[in-house]
Amino acid sequence: MSNIAVIIAGGIGSRMHLEIPKQFIHVRGKPVIIYTLEAFQRHPDIDAIEVVCLEGWHDSLKAYAAQFGITKLKYVILGGNTAQESIRNGVFYLENKCEPDDIIIIHDGIRPLVDEAVLSDVIVKCRQHGNAVTSLPYNEQIFVLDDEDSTTRYIPRETLRRVSTPQAYRFSLLCEKYHEAFTTGKGITGSSYTNTMMADLGVRLYFAAGSDRNIKLTTREDLELFSAYVQLGIYTQLGGGKNA
Repeated sequence: MSNIAVIIAGGIGSRMHLEIPKQFIHVRGKPVIIYTLEAFQRHPDIDAIEVVCLEGWHDSLKAYAAQFGITKLKYVILGGNTAQESIRNGVFYLENKCEPDDIIIIHDGIRPLVDEAVLSDVIVKCRQHGNAVTSLPYNEQIFVLDDEDSTTRYIPRETLRRVSTPQAYRFSLLCEKYHEAFTTGKGITGSSYTNTMMADLGVRLYFAAGSDRNIKLTTREDLELFSAYVQLGIYTQLGGGKNA
C-alpha cells in the first residue's frame, strides 16, 4: 500500500492582485509551493507526490522541484477551471497507477505550514476508517440570522468543527465518488471540495488532528503572516527544508 500526496496548485490567486499565481510567489528566496512540497518530501510515510498545476507553469514547477530536491515528485498534471475539476483531474490520472487500498492525501498548495504530526494523524485515521479530514474545534460563538438583523438562535460550538487540508481517502472510495459526482452533478458546485462532496454523497467523514498554524494563503495579509512565520523560525520548527 502506498501513500500518495495530491497537491492542488491550479489557482490563479486573483485576490492577491499579483502578476504571478500565489503558489509561485517567492517568500524569503523560495516559492510558496516548494515550502508545501517540502513537508511531504520530508515525511517518511509519503511515497510519491502529484501536483495538479496551473497551465503554463509545469516547467517552472519541475525546475523548482529539481532545485530544491523534491525527489518524490512523480506527476505534474493540468488543473481544471475549479478546485473540484482540478482534484478530479488528479484522481482520474491515478486510476491506472494506484491500488484500491492506496491512501491519497489531498492538500492545498497554498497551505505551506504542514505539521508532520498532522500529516501522520490523517494517514493513520484514514487507514482505520477509509477517510480522514484535518479538523479543529470552533472556538467562536455562531448565531443564526433571522429575517431581521437579529436572532434568538445559535449553534452550540461544541457541535462544530472547522476543517481544512490535508484530507486523506482510500483510492477506491475517492475514485468512485468523483465519478459519481461528475456524473450526477452533485457535490461539485460553488465552494465544494472533496470533504463536502463526500458528505453530499452520503459518506460519513472522520476527523483527524489539525493545527492553527496551517494557514491558507488567500490574501496579501496571509502572505505577510507566512513570511513572518518563516522569519521567526516556525517553518524550521516544523522540519522545513529537511528532505527525507
